[in-house]
Amino acid sequence: MKPFITMVLTAAMVMVSATGIVCADTPDEITVAYFQEWPTANQVAQAERWYDKEMGVAVKWRAFDTGVAMAEAMQAGEVQISYSMGFVPFLVGVSAGNPMKAVGVAVSYSQNDNCVIHNKAAIDKANAHQLEGKKVAVAFGTVTHYKLLRVLDALAVDATKVDMIDMTSTEAGKALAAREVTMACGWGGPLRRMYGHGKLLMTAEEQERLGIRVFDVIAVTNDLIDKHPDLVTRFLEVTDQATVHLRRNPDEAKPVIAKAAGLELKESNIVLSLFQFPEREDQLSARWMGGGVQAFMKEAAAFFVKQGQMPKALDDYATTVDSSFYEKVN
Repeated sequence: MKPFITMVLTAAMVMVSATGIVCADTPDEITVAYFQEWPTANQVAQAERWYDKEMGVAVKWRAFDTGVAMAEAMQAGEVQISYSMGFVPFLVGVSAGNPMKAVGVAVSYSQNDNCVIHNKAAIDKANAHQLEGKKVAVAFGTVTHYKLLRVLDALAVDATKVDMIDMTSTEAGKALAAREVTMACGWGGPLRRMYGHGKLLMTAEEQERLGIRVFDVIAVTNDLIDKHPDLVTRFLEVTDQATVHLRRNPDEAKPVIAKAAGLELKESNIVLSLFQFPEREDQLSARWMGGGVQAFMKEAAAFFVKQGQMPKALDDYATTVDSSFYEKVN
């Protein structure tokens, strides 16, 4: 009887593993990239370790300054999931063959990403051409960089004549305060600090009328998708639960989010008020994962190629976006 029982149990474990219920090679931990000073709904789940509990693995959170660095870490195998990678670093990465997919939209934030001109510069939309020859700080290959190029194009400014300096949002803010640059572009807390030294070149509302959309994606490596698709689904389930929790229990959730983001509560709440976090049904809508993300990426890629920022674009970005995991979210 003993050999027979052993044989049956072994066969059962093989069958269970094949169906994805239990997987013998499930990793002990995964690493998720995120931004500090970037308060998001899912940080309740990050702080309270909901992800660890529901996914059944230890989740290590690693902070980054830019989405470009996130994409590089994913390609190097150091990070498996990036929460809130800008769509531009994702776009540039997959266009160059970085093996990752967008499985959801992390946040939409047209009003929390912009460029500020120093008060002493006396430059605005009417004479924006005076930015030619001036120093402008911006993190290259980011959503902010894309927005800057789109705005300069709309204002008939020759971007090739603008002295753009590659700086993180924090570095750009400090450079603006020291008057080392005429204009600085950034996001989150650093952007809000820039307001103390200047004014916006173009408002978010004006940018939206130009068709500029600003959002970050939830990016996952193809390796994790192929080997552990159940972990991807569970990650999105927890993310959706945290988004609902923020909407239903804001007073309880906001202090937790502020602490996780490394911000004072007042500052965090201001930033949160400028964010939109799509829940499951919205995620699967035509505006987002149901076609909008794919179409906008193709449009943005064509613009980057035209501007000389990317050597070539993919014919179609549908293969880099996978909505099937959100479809399985309960």
